[in-house]
Amino acid sequence: MSDPIAVNQARWDEVVGVHLASNMYDMAAFKAGARGLHSIEAEELGDISGQDVLHLQCHFGMDSLALARMGARVTGLDFSGEAIKAARALSADIDVPATFVQGDVYAAPDLIAGKFDLVFVTWGTICWLPDIERWARVIAHFLRPGGRLLLADAHPFALSLDDESDADILQPRYGYFHKPEPLIFDDPSDYSDDKAVIKNSKTYEWIHPIGEIVTALADAELGIRSLKEYDALPWRLFPNMTEGEDRLWRLPAGAPQIPLSFSLITVKPG
Repeated sequence: MSDPIAVNQARWDEVVGVHLASNMYDMAAFKAGARGLHSIEAEELGDISGQDVLHLQCHFGMDSLALARMGARVTGLDFSGEAIKAARALSADIDVPATFVQGDVYAAPDLIAGKFDLVFVTWGTICWLPDIERWARVIAHFLRPGGRLLLADAHPFALSLDDESDADILQPRYGYFHKPEPLIFDDPSDYSDDKAVIKNSKTYEWIHPIGEIVTALADAELGIRSLKEYDALPWRLFPNMTEGEDRLWRLPAGAPQIPLSFSLITVKPG
């Protein structure tokens, strides 16, 4: 097997340009100040003005800069060099300061100094990580006493279902429980633009069930403050989903409603 992280990195390097040009990310609206975080994570954040925020797996920095617009001092990290290059350019373009660092999540303690009031991890992140326990220890390393993690992502139950089916009743396709061996996908399309053709089409992903995530964070001595589940997601996971005015995608009203995403807040004691 090729190095899964290197293969995934090549994919994410390539899709940066696709995402910057896509209607889904709507860069024109963001630059004009009209597009911020989705309601799921925005409602969980509260007032972060004056806080030190670490945004892990920040992609090209759109949400990092949305946090900075809310008054936070933000550091973003991503393994894609192209994404970090685009993030720095976007920061300069809109004149919103933030620090962007290229590197792997697991190497973050060697790349970034200091402690933070908030570690922010959202949307399409932990599926790219093989070891959730090590990830949790990285979170704990960066939080100062009283600091919190906000994690929002696709629900692992939804990720275990057949994402190519447009049936109202979705069927399991992938195992719900984590395995060391990754799921291997070979898909030249992109979630932000169905006309895009990606040359680096292969990806390696891992499913982490809710219990595993919560236990890993608890083992890292982080207290669980809240765990919430939602019937919406910021991208179209299943073909029969429709987008609402809040930029969140949902299953049809007549279909059985399942958890499509979740948010989790933990706090470091002290």
